[in-house]
Amino acid sequence: MANDNTLLTKVLSLQDKFNSLQAQLSDPGVMSDMKKYVQLNKDYKELEPIIKAGLEYKKMLENLASAKDVLINESDPDLKDLAREEISEIEAAIPDKEQNIKLLLIPADPDDSKNAIVEIRGGTGGDEAAIFAGDLFRMYQHYAEIKGWKLEVTDQSYGTSGGYKQVVFKLSSAEGVYGTMKYESGVHRVQRVPQTETQGRIQTSAASVAVFPEADEFDVELNPADIRKDLFCASGPGGQGVNTTYSAVRLTHIPSGIVVQCQEERSQIKNTERAMAELRTRLYNMEHQKYLDGIAAKRKTMVSTGDRSAKIRTYNYPQGRVTDHRIGWSMYNLPAFMNGDIQECIDQLQIAENAERLKEAGD
Repeated sequence: MANDNTLLTKVLSLQDKFNSLQAQLSDPGVMSDMKKYVQLNKDYKELEPIIKAGLEYKKMLENLASAKDVLINESDPDLKDLAREEISEIEAAIPDKEQNIKLLLIPADPDDSKNAIVEIRGGTGGDEAAIFAGDLFRMYQHYAEIKGWKLEVTDQSYGTSGGYKQVVFKLSSAEGVYGTMKYESGVHRVQRVPQTETQGRIQTSAASVAVFPEADEFDVELNPADIRKDLFCASGPGGQGVNTTYSAVRLTHIPSGIVVQCQEERSQIKNTERAMAELRTRLYNMEHQKYLDGIAAKRKTMVSTGDRSAKIRTYNYPQGRVTDHRIGWSMYNLPAFMNGDIQECIDQLQIAENAERLKEAGD
């Protein structure tokens, strides 16, 4: 079996850079420059799995050579049998390891390790669309619980018959969230008999989901003179006042026209912090969109692209089926899916995207 020694050379050539990053991160001089430290730490974390996989691969090749040497030079039949068994196991495992390394060597989306800001809006379908937006929000709530992610609602506008006209929330984790949640961007379509329908007719409604990588403090420099801050009283379902203090915050970025607001905290200071984080994220995403458009131009499927107007998934209640149109994947357990069991779909989307990334790298 011919092993890809070029692959091993590529990985081990990164070892010096990895060791240099490790040394710099422990340098007190670097630690005093937080912006530089954040970037070095990001580079280090990106290289770490590549180096780890490369060293494991190197060990596999060494063990394979050693087992083959036993087969040639040893006369003991038991040792030869053990060597044959080891050779068989290693040769079976090598292709997967090589495929994994090839994927690791392809530059990932630079924002995969970031937290995510998610915005769900009820689309066509009136009250039913708002109810469906609420169903999607609960689906992501359950998924976040399964993943151990923290979910914080930033802003919400309730539908007249339940659900949400719009809900904005942040998902955060030490492991990064955007790389998983980015596949949810697009239009989600539901086919079912609405709660508001008296004749039992199936209706099609839709809600849009937009997922943004959360901008770090150092990603976007905001000039306070460019931001107008307005304060107002927070309100809850039905419009009743939930407090009488001006704790809710609306920020308008004058140059871009972007408006964000936060009313979920009782503290004006906390609401301002959250609104500023979202504003940074939305400004950052104006640039990130160009990157997504570049991917969309190369890839045939819409996996992980920036086309947020594309219908990506249908939830068919009469058939108990959910279908992802980008990869033709279906699951016939819709109740489980709506209860947060969406990992299999995301796994299949990642597999499809990885196949495209490998093809791009080979072109």
